[in-house]
Amino acid sequence: MPAASQFFDVTYKLRGVLSRKTAGGPEEIDFMNWVTRAALEIVAQSGFGTTWDPISEDHSEHPFITSAKLLGPVGRKLLLFRAFIMPIVYKWDFGVPGFYRFLLGVFPSKSLHKLRDITDTMHSISLQLFNDKKEALAKGSGTFKNDHKDILSILMEANAKASNEDQLPDNEVIAQISTFTFAAMDTTSSALCRIFWLLARHQDVQDKLRAEIREAKLNFDEPNYDQLAGLPYLDGVCRETLRLYPPISTLARQTRKDVVLPLSKPVKTVDGKQIQEIHVPKDTIVFASLLGSNTNPELWGPDTYEWKPERWMSPLPDAVVEARIPGVYSHLMTFIGGGRACIGFKFSQMEMKAIIYVLIDAFKFSLPKQEILWTMGGLSTPSADPNQLKPNMPLVVSRAE
Repeated sequence: MPAASQFFDVTYKLRGVLSRKTAGGPEEIDFMNWVTRAALEIVAQSGFGTTWDPISEDHSEHPFITSAKLLGPVGRKLLLFRAFIMPIVYKWDFGVPGFYRFLLGVFPSKSLHKLRDITDTMHSISLQLFNDKKEALAKGSGTFKNDHKDILSILMEANAKASNEDQLPDNEVIAQISTFTFAAMDTTSSALCRIFWLLARHQDVQDKLRAEIREAKLNFDEPNYDQLAGLPYLDGVCRETLRLYPPISTLARQTRKDVVLPLSKPVKTVDGKQIQEIHVPKDTIVFASLLGSNTNPELWGPDTYEWKPERWMSPLPDAVVEARIPGVYSHLMTFIGGGRACIGFKFSQMEMKAIIYVLIDAFKFSLPKQEILWTMGGLSTPSADPNQLKPNMPLVVSRAE
């Protein structure tokens, strides 16, 4: 079974929940909660061949999901610890994991102890997933017997066939489970929330998008990746949102060696000299503005700060094409570039478009009475809480005519 079918299967369950909630008329629903749950279940099924969430009103949250949701907030409480204490501990280099764990236990920090418990839970579940896959792989004589292969199965199958020098150790394969989860959970959910928020603000765009989707459904009810990519207005809505509202607007990277950074145009220094490149020493932390690159008026023109999905339905400005932006996606830095570019950007595209394809056909989304604000602390997150303490995004949902 192709992965696209699993994307749609989860989305159909989400559609069922929204249908039940709107049976009596328009209903205000926390869209962020439901779309995050759907995103996590999609990665559970397509990524690991398991299930964590039935996408229903009554359910007990899976321990892995609970831990994954807590990891970010708890980790942010330890920023100073990570910045000042951890470098000192690493310099000691005892080389004995058990001793580091002992230090962790005696250090007087509730947040640190909570982080330990969270990672223990996630590692335990990841290890069980890995062992189950490893056993299935052994029974299949080096291959999995089922028709559909999730990402973890494909990774483990390829790893088993690799030479000894190219093989990933088991602990690195296990660690990929958390990597895939966070890549699919926060950024994709943020992007989907932003898209539906914008569609709720711009009803004309929502209507035009619904018309395109309904016309497409005459030919294919469950489109594959290429068919979804062939819907120009849907593609424009996604690209324009990711251009103007990247889930992560700024990124920090540390140089691994001395490098010379070329500039796109000469810059005048404080002493009046003009330079065309900057020497960046090894271990320098460099902050890159993904949003700044995506919205540079010199490249995108005077309307760069306007959300205009139709800009992607005609050739882009020559300045954009000739700028040679190093991003892996559509002349944008949203998914970064180079060796640390987002490896799941096509997975994310498929997921977002599948959810939009199903939900916009079935429902109309409108803004609630309360204002939705967006925090920009690392990840762009919506909240209707005036104090912005709780991430949420209520939308008024009704049946689409």
